[in-house]
Amino acid sequence: MPGSLSDSASPVRGGFTSTRFVLVEPSHPGNVGAAARALKTMGFARLVLVAPRVANVQNDPEAMAMASGADDVLACAHVVPTLADALSGVQWSLALTARAREYGPPPLAPRVAAAHAREHAAHGEIALVFGNERTGLSNEDVERCSALAHIPANPAYSSLNLAQAVQVLSYELRIAYQDAPDEGASASSAPVAGAVGARAASDEIERMFVHLENALIALEFLDPGNPKKLMSRLRRLFARAGLEREEVNIVRGIAKHILLKAKGRDSEHS
Repeated sequence: MPGSLSDSASPVRGGFTSTRFVLVEPSHPGNVGAAARALKTMGFARLVLVAPRVANVQNDPEAMAMASGADDVLACAHVVPTLADALSGVQWSLALTARAREYGPPPLAPRVAAAHAREHAAHGEIALVFGNERTGLSNEDVERCSALAHIPANPAYSSLNLAQAVQVLSYELRIAYQDAPDEGASASSAPVAGAVGARAASDEIERMFVHLENALIALEFLDPGNPKKLMSRLRRLFARAGLEREEVNIVRGIAKHILLKAKGRDSEHS
């Protein structure tokens, strides 16, 4: 099986090589195989499976049958234990959900989401995240992502099969990526280096949230026994901002000094 998730990307060409499709806890091997087929038909190849219910699902007969010629995509799928592992090194991620969420990033239509994906894929790794067939994505999984998309299906019967959802989004991405300027044009029209800071990766942002949460607890602004969705609201705020790496470092610097001050205060009173 190939090495790390982030080191297998070749130079970006229209985003096809910098885009991961992540299936979180898929239950049915047939859906995994059908998703691999959906990706290959649209020119994608990077499939990541988070804790699939069936062990060694890449070699399951049903998965192989449903892959129907996309055996290479299926065989090269990465299997990881958590969504955090699947998003390691990712600078922008899109969660697919059929349910309205009180918290989390604002929802986008698939075509709009694909346009956003095209912009981010030109500068780094991105991921599309799909939930389990029965329960979809948890709120925690949604909040870990940069943006949220919803397929506007028939309200009377809006449940899409997992592989069908993958097909819809991979199609929209293909159209968006094909409409992007070629690499030469992109280079000539790119912003001056340094004009926009590098986007923070998912794992960097997650470490920032842990640091910030600890600082808010130390300030007694956040009660860990009764958090009242404070961190969820902060996640939504920062998701709208589109954090750069330098901005993450600033927030972590603030958190660090809060913790140092709180530690000094506690020492004075001990």
